[in-house]
Amino acid sequence: MKQLKFNHKLAELIRRGKKTATFRMYDDKDLSVNDTVELLDKVITDKPATWVPIGEVRIDSVIEKRLSDLSEEDLERYEGFKSRDQMLRQYKEYYGDRVTLDTPIKVIHFTMLPLQELSAANAAESMSLKEVNLYTDGGSRGNPGPSASGYAIMDLSGRILVKKGVYLGITTNNQAEYLALKLGLEETQKMHVRRVHVYMDSLLVVNQMLGVFKIRNRDLWPIHDSLKEMIKSFDKVSFTHVPRSMNKIADAAVNEALDAAARGL
Repeated sequence: MKQLKFNHKLAELIRRGKKTATFRMYDDKDLSVNDTVELLDKVITDKPATWVPIGEVRIDSVIEKRLSDLSEEDLERYEGFKSRDQMLRQYKEYYGDRVTLDTPIKVIHFTMLPLQELSAANAAESMSLKEVNLYTDGGSRGNPGPSASGYAIMDLSGRILVKKGVYLGITTNNQAEYLALKLGLEETQKMHVRRVHVYMDSLLVVNQMLGVFKIRNRDLWPIHDSLKEMIKSFDKVSFTHVPRSMNKIADAAVNEALDAAARGL
């Protein structure tokens, strides 16, 4: 599948629905109307390991113009440039001195598609996965208060296989984090996955699962012990702490579940 990559600031605008178009120069992907394209968030631009998928879009229109034909409004609206000089400087830094105001550029408008979510059974059947990345998150509005767990299972290329948020009722934030991990691992078991790479923004849970931190809250002992037993059924389960900015899909699943519960859905 074709891909478009964005810096983190622009990726956030896309997630919020405030950016639905982009400029592309020297289009080696030959983007066309009706193409389905995967978008990537370059969380840390010079570290590809941090890049995460935003989702998929459908291209609605492709308009080719010279750089000189772009209005000041176009520059700021589509790419955040404050002036034509700023645009020209940035493109020259990336593409070299071949860029001039006569250089053609494509203005690409797109529509975000719903996240691809497969059932665990379908994902296992269609892909015969043995190894996945699991992102989990939990949140409590009140701590304790209304809580939810969320998780996203992805293949190693970053494609979302399963994304789910579950409303829990009244719990603490740490309980929600642990339950998210449990729910995510249970889903990977249904897929007959053998190796799971877990990514969480809860440093506490990651270090407790690794045995670095002791568990001082007795309420967490039962679920921690059950997770330790569950992990034995896999060939490998690794735990990595990531910043919240790299856990946006699971975080979104948490908030979607909490918002739905608040609306009585």
